Amino acid sequence: MRKPIHILNGPNLNRLGQREPEIYGSTTLAEVEALCRDAAGPEGIVFRQTNSESQLIDWVHAAIDDSSALLINPAAFTFYSMAVMDALKMYPHPMIEFHISNVHRREPMYHTSLVSPVATAVMAGTGARGYAHAVRILREMVEDRG
Repeated sequence: MRKPIHILNGPNLNRLGQREPEIYGSTTLAEVEALCRDAAGPEGIVFRQTNSESQLIDWVHAAIDDSSALLINPAAFTFYSMAVMDALKMYPHPMIEFHISNVHRREPMYHTSLVSPVATAVMAGTGARGYAHAVRILREMVEDRG
């Protein structure tokens, strides 16, 4: 059996369903987790959210050893955290940077990601349901690697 997919969520995502629903929709983080668990298959997932940059980095470090793939929505850390980027540079398996909204249709401060250059792929603008698609894509990437 392969290791689980780690799904890491950054700041303010615990407020999904309440925070700016016109941008992020009405789906809660608990509902996102359920969608991901349904899409994960037998390997399962480790699903986490934090508002702390240091906690997110620690979880990336754990994922290096304990996961087969990584789905990360770094939220605001995407655009300014060199520390998160440096941790992600060490990640040796398939990794998708994920954003619920299309960051390129938003204010210019959201247009430059520090994470994109180190991610295997980037998904943005598919809404909360896109998490499940990303999990399925990661499963395929892991299978393709053998």
